[in-house]
Amino acid sequence: MLVQTRIAATTSVIIRLASYFFLRWALFPPVPPLVFALLAINLPSFVLSHRATPTFEIVKEVDVVVTDAAVEDKVGDAVFEEEDVDITSSVFVRPRPLHALRTLLLGFPSPSKLLSLLAALTNILLALFVADRVYSEHAMTGQDLSFVRIGYVSDTTARFLIREPDQAKLPLTMEIRVCDPRPLSDTLDWEVAGGVRWTDNTTDYTAVLNVPLPSKRQHVYEWRTSNNHSGEFTAAPGAGQSPTLHGGNFTFVATSCMLSRVPYDPRDHPLAITGTRHLAKVLPTLGAQFMLFLGDFIYVDVPRWWGKSVSDYRQKYRQVYASPDWQPIAQNLSWIHVLDDHEIANDWSERQTGIYHAAVDPYDHYHAAANPPLARRADGGSLLRGARANATYFSFSQGPASFFMLDTRSYRSSNKLPFDSTSKTMLGAEQLADFLAFLRRPEPPGIKWKIVASSVPFTKNWRVNTRDTWGGFLVERQIILEAMWDAGLQGTGVVILSGDRHEFGATKFPPPAVDGSATSGKQARWPPSVAVHEFSASPLSQFYSPVPSYFQSGDSDVKLKYINRGNSKFGVVTILPLAEDVGSSVEAKSSQLLYRLYINGEQVWDTSIESPRAIQGPKARPPFFLGKLFGQR
Repeated sequence: MLVQTRIAATTSVIIRLASYFFLRWALFPPVPPLVFALLAINLPSFVLSHRATPTFEIVKEVDVVVTDAAVEDKVGDAVFEEEDVDITSSVFVRPRPLHALRTLLLGFPSPSKLLSLLAALTNILLALFVADRVYSEHAMTGQDLSFVRIGYVSDTTARFLIREPDQAKLPLTMEIRVCDPRPLSDTLDWEVAGGVRWTDNTTDYTAVLNVPLPSKRQHVYEWRTSNNHSGEFTAAPGAGQSPTLHGGNFTFVATSCMLSRVPYDPRDHPLAITGTRHLAKVLPTLGAQFMLFLGDFIYVDVPRWWGKSVSDYRQKYRQVYASPDWQPIAQNLSWIHVLDDHEIANDWSERQTGIYHAAVDPYDHYHAAANPPLARRADGGSLLRGARANATYFSFSQGPASFFMLDTRSYRSSNKLPFDSTSKTMLGAEQLADFLAFLRRPEPPGIKWKIVASSVPFTKNWRVNTRDTWGGFLVERQIILEAMWDAGLQGTGVVILSGDRHEFGATKFPPPAVDGSATSGKQARWPPSVAVHEFSASPLSQFYSPVPSYFQSGDSDVKLKYINRGNSKFGVVTILPLAEDVGSSVEAKSSQLLYRLYINGEQVWDTSIESPRAIQGPKARPPFFLGKLFGQR
């Protein structure tokens, strides 16, 4: 085989495999430069190979005998006198085989001009698809983008994030009205709920509007703005109150990780978010109160890191909000957010240094500003005061649950420190104190669940890049687990919701069988009923791991279910109405939490857990004190 042919064939195969991987599997940043470089080598090699390759090949070569009478093959026992014969050679040839399938599929050069042209054009087309995915999105700056989205909604207020760069449309006003029951909606008057006087570039032309709700009851509201945006939202039930809508069920959605055009389809809009279409089909049937999005809303470093300035990060947020697939999943649904690494950089663990401040500028304006209230600080014993001035984590209660939304990036120690380092922290001292106070705080009647939102998995069962998860912060994790089991003693179940891994894993964390801090053989400090559960579901729209990476080792993290396949995954959490247990008091009622997993728009798995009973007596834990954060009993 000619050298040119080998080069053309090898580069063709690599171009096709790399392009398939990039376009249909994962947008790995090094792939586009590789494809473009190989195409620059492939095309001239292809032309030279085609020109140098003969169109015929030798079948066989034979000697022949020529006499005065005739020409015969020199075969058998025929004998001729030397002066009567002339011996020469003859070559038999045929057209070279085309190997059409090999040429079309793998791009090998072919004697056929048409097949060779098709092979070369295929390579060029694949490179153009790669370029389309990389550059078309970046060309969409979204500078003129105008939108309104629903942020945190409580029983008394609703927050709206508004972006309006057109100053001619300001001041902007918002109107709302109750739209349930439906037959009355056309007769109810619109009420002016507030407005925005101005926007400017300091916040990328965004503003947050807090709208007071006119009714203390749970209603569905319509809203509209003077710049032609409209939608609906559902007021939340008050803390400890039973929902009055959707049969008394309290439902919300949880997932993470969202990237446009994965898998790639050349027919899609440059900002299409493929996986969200599955969510859009399911949402109308759920009656969801909100979306709890667990990080990686943007991928600043995928498929190419265009820059590290504030404007570069802001553009990524605008691109998501400009997607044609965004409105169907957000126009009528509250979204609340936690921060993860790809809003900053992959596996970020440098605390508040470097590019952190450029990255959190748009996160603060587009997400944190419309989020729930900041978590209250712990200040001695069980006394709780206002939030810390610079906190980046959130907490709220509504209906049957209290929520704590962790920030697992802004305060963490380096991932490179040893797993069992006593100085290593995911949350930092202040956030850890506030979080432990949340876990130990008794909840009012009607609240049976504490829901913890963590951008990274709590389990250590993921065996790839474990350092970036709670598996790399085992000392702090153990402190938190004990506080979670303590919450169970008060009759409150703890559920952790996480994402990040592009897989699904359900894990149970049972308490130890005996009291590890006492003499061996002592009665267990916690009963089995206080076990903590984690449901980790992602991505909403991204690649998934084709190779399993979740494996149970030991009995501290018990695998309940693991699924790695699926480009679109999200979990639906429903807390069912309280059911009477044996007895008649409020404390004798139990609560059931139902978790449903959807993959590519289809429910594939579900499970239910029950809140533990409150335990009085010697197993009950003493009050939490700030000075005893690290397990000093």
